[in-house]
Amino acid sequence: MNRFIIILVLVGLLFFLEAFSQTGKVSSSFKISRLKYSGGGDWYNDPQEETNLLKFVKQNTLIDVEPTYEFVDIASDKFLTYPFIFLTGHGNMTFTDLEVKRLRSYLENGGFIYADDDYGMDKAFRREVKKIFPEQDLVELPFSYGLYNCQYDFSHGPPKTHEHDGKPPQGFGLFHNGRLVLYYTYESNPSDGWNDPDVHGDPPEKREEALRFGTNIVVWALTH
Repeated sequence: MNRFIIILVLVGLLFFLEAFSQTGKVSSSFKISRLKYSGGGDWYNDPQEETNLLKFVKQNTLIDVEPTYEFVDIASDKFLTYPFIFLTGHGNMTFTDLEVKRLRSYLENGGFIYADDDYGMDKAFRREVKKIFPEQDLVELPFSYGLYNCQYDFSHGPPKTHEHDGKPPQGFGLFHNGRLVLYYTYESNPSDGWNDPDVHGDPPEKREEALRFGTNIVVWALTH
């Protein structure tokens, strides 16, 4: 096959891939997937949150995103394909032994989980996370940690989007080989601030603050 024919084939292949991408069958855009878990907790609540955050990220950064809502089961083949997984809820959760192994493998091989206590999730979350990394505890990140200033300035730590028990907001992490693989916000609940304005009635400045903070989490996860 001469060089001219090879070039024609390559050009045709590029056009084919581009057309395929535009149909939605192939996409390299960044997406967030909601983690589906067992135990009775409402992992599925407020599905508009991720979509609104991704729209904000698209408007305010150079990250190519796909602002859609997706969820994934830990046992699914697609689970390991997402670079960023979001976990939230108000109550109980349980991970099977197989799910624990898959979660650990995901985190050790480049994955990132952001978990936000939507009020009432803390006890179950800490118990189940300990199964994934029994050799370490969640550690509170100092406000000087890079996540808090990689895009917007949060030098005073996580925002206090919702009152809950009135305690100070906290951000905790788990690390693997020095990389933050799991970030957890408690008494903060910024993900509720990502929701549509009429859902929780948050004032515009609270929603803006929460969306900015979520953008920091995305930027940090994708660049570290």
